[in-house]
Amino acid sequence: MPDLNRVQLMGRLTFDPELRRIPSGTAVTELRMAVNRSWQGRDGDRREEVLYIDVTAWDRQAETCCQILRKGSLIFVEGSLKMDQWDDKTTGEKRSKMRVQADRVQFLDSRRDGGGGGSGGGMGDDEYGAPPMQEPAPRRAAPQRAAESRGPARDDFPRASAPSRAAVEPDHGNDDDIPF
Repeated sequence: MPDLNRVQLMGRLTFDPELRRIPSGTAVTELRMAVNRSWQGRDGDRREEVLYIDVTAWDRQAETCCQILRKGSLIFVEGSLKMDQWDDKTTGEKRSKMRVQADRVQFLDSRRDGGGGGSGGGMGDDEYGAPPMQEPAPRRAAPQRAAESRGPARDDFPRASAPSRAAVEPDHGNDDDIPF
């Protein structure tokens, strides 16, 4: 059976990220995120659990995280689990810690919010320029075939337009008929 080591998490940062560099010059940052889970117990009481998860981001992704993210920023992380192991210098015991090695960090806060951590470090839209407009790539003409055509050319057929979708109105009716 094949192995799978993929993680997808969404949560908020618990502190501002700090950029470090390893001896080779590669940028690295440690993000600690809080992920909430809530459920209803058998007794009907609502319960909540908070998990604190360490995430490591590398290279340009680490630099971007440190420039934009702040404590309280909402992020989505995709990556894999990694086990760190070391010997404790004070007790001599073997220690280990599970962490997420980030392949992708997506910033979910709007640019105006700037992190929502109450730090007042909001980033306005004027700090980010609009993405540059790109001209569409020029169409290349299809190579001309010899006189022995095998049928109509691809551009000879009329193009179908995309069907329009009717707007769906929200149902404000009674939700008692939901089976769960």
